[in-house]
Amino acid sequence: MLLEDLRLAHESIERLEAGISDRILDDPKQLRARLARDHEISAFLNQIQSQSTRALHIYSHEQEARTAEVQAISTGDVFEEFYKQLNDIKEYQKRYPNAPVENLERAYKKAENGGPGFAGDIDGMFTGEEAFGRFFDLTMLHEEYLNLPGIRGARKLTYLQYLDTFDHFAPPQCTISRQDKMTDEFFSYVGSLAQYLESFIRRIKPLEDLGKLFGGFDEEFDQSWEKDEVAGWEAQKAHTNGTAANGPKTEGTGEGIWCADCEKEFKNDNVYKAHLTGKKHVKNAEALSNGGDAKKTNGAAAVVPAHGERLKERAVAEREHRIRKLASSMTTEREDTRVNVERKAGMTDRERQQELAALYAEDEIMTNAPNGRTGEDGEEGDDEEKIYNPLKLPLAWDGKPIPFWLYKLHGLGVEFSCEICGNYVYMGRRAFDKHFSEARHVYGLKCLGIGAQTGLFAQITGIEEAQRLWEKVQRDKKEGGGVGGKKGGGEAVEEMEDSQGNVMPKKVYEDLRKAGLL
Repeated sequence: MLLEDLRLAHESIERLEAGISDRILDDPKQLRARLARDHEISAFLNQIQSQSTRALHIYSHEQEARTAEVQAISTGDVFEEFYKQLNDIKEYQKRYPNAPVENLERAYKKAENGGPGFAGDIDGMFTGEEAFGRFFDLTMLHEEYLNLPGIRGARKLTYLQYLDTFDHFAPPQCTISRQDKMTDEFFSYVGSLAQYLESFIRRIKPLEDLGKLFGGFDEEFDQSWEKDEVAGWEAQKAHTNGTAANGPKTEGTGEGIWCADCEKEFKNDNVYKAHLTGKKHVKNAEALSNGGDAKKTNGAAAVVPAHGERLKERAVAEREHRIRKLASSMTTEREDTRVNVERKAGMTDRERQQELAALYAEDEIMTNAPNGRTGEDGEEGDDEEKIYNPLKLPLAWDGKPIPFWLYKLHGLGVEFSCEICGNYVYMGRRAFDKHFSEARHVYGLKCLGIGAQTGLFAQITGIEEAQRLWEKVQRDKKEGGGVGGKKGGGEAVEEMEDSQGNVMPKKVYEDLRKAGLL
C-alpha cells in the first residue's frame, strides 16, 4: 500500500497548492477576513510540509518495500495481488465500519463554498481590546507591573505611560534596580510579557517566518552576552583605588556615595556609614565574598557572581532582550494602541457603545457580502460601492463619512435649534453661527416683519425675543428721529459698531453686550 500512500500524498499536495492559489487571489478589505485567509494559508502550508515529509520518507527510507510492491504488481500474478489488497480493504472496513470517507475535492474548498474551514476561531483568537490584532491588550500586565517590588513611582504610572515604557529595562528609563530584577516576581512578569508579545505577533502575522525571526533574536543576544554588551547587565566593577572593599565609592550618579554590595547610592557620608552596619548590607557583602573571587586589573576588581546567579541574570536579560526586539518589530501596532487609548479616554460610555455597535454591524455586512465586497453582484466600483454610516457622520469631499475624531473635534455632535428658522437644528457651533446671515434665517425674520438689519439680531433664535427687540428698535427710532438722526433739541444719537461691522445705537449695543449676544 506504499504506492497508494505516495499517490495520496502527492494528490494532497496538489490540492493544497490549488487551495492556496484560490485564497491568494482574494483581496478582502476587512481585517477579520484577511486574518482568516492568512491563517488558512498557514494551515495549508503546514499540511504541505507534513505531506512532503511523508513522501520523502517513502522515497528514501522505504525504497526496498516500494520496489517489492512494484515488482509484485508488474511481474507477479496481477489478480492475486489485486485480491490481496481487496481483502485488506474489506478487513479494514469490518474493523471500522463507521469510518468517514475523506472527500479531497471538498476538503480544501473555502468555508463559504462548503469547505470545512481551516482558520480556526478568529473571533475567539483576539480579545475585544485587541480588535482583531490592531491594538495591544496589556492591561493585565500593567497591573502586574504596578505590583512589582522595588519599583519607584510605579503607582503613578498610567496605562498610557506604560505603553511607552514597557520595553525600557536599562537606566535611565528603567526605575527598577538590578537587584530587584532578580526576584521571582520580576522574572515571572518579563516572562509573561515576552510570551504575550510572541503570541500576538504569531496571531497577526501567520505567514511570516517567525522561527527565523526569533532565532535571529537569540543569536543577537548570545553575541551581546559573550561580549558583555547587554544593556543593564554588564559585569559589575568594584573600584578599589586604595579604599577598603566596603569603603565609600563614587558610582551611580556621581553626586553621592555608592555601595557596590547593595548597588545603592547614598546622599551623605553619615547615612552611608549607618548603612554599613545593617543586616541587608552585611548579607549582600557575605554573598559577594562567597560567590566568587575578584580579578584586579588597573586598580579595579571585577566582581564575579556565583554561577547559578549569573545563569538567572542571563535568563532575565534574555527575556528583556526579546521584549525589546518584539516591541521594535511591532511599532505600528504600538502607536495605534496609544492613539486608541487616548481616543477612548475622551469618549463617553454611550459613544463607546455606538462605536462597538457600528463595528459589529460593519463586520456582519462584510461577512454576508460575497467575497467581502458591498457592490452589486460582488463587483467593486466607486459608483456602486455602498457607504455604511451608522453614526450619521457628515460626508467629506470624497463622499465618505469624516473620521469620528474630527467629528468630535469640531463639536458636530452638539445640536443648536433656531425657532426663527422653523425649529431647524444645526449641528455644531460653526454652522449655527454661520446661519444667521443665510437665506433661511433672513427669510424667517422677514416673515416676522423685521427689516434688513439682521446684524442686530445675531444669536437671537426665539420669535418673541426677536419681536421685542424689533419693537424696541422702532420705538427708539421714533423717539430719536431714526438711527443717526436728531434727538430732543438736535442732539445726535451716539452709534456703536460691533466686531462684524454692524452699526447700531449705543443703547442697543449696551443691551446686547450685557446679554452676552455680541
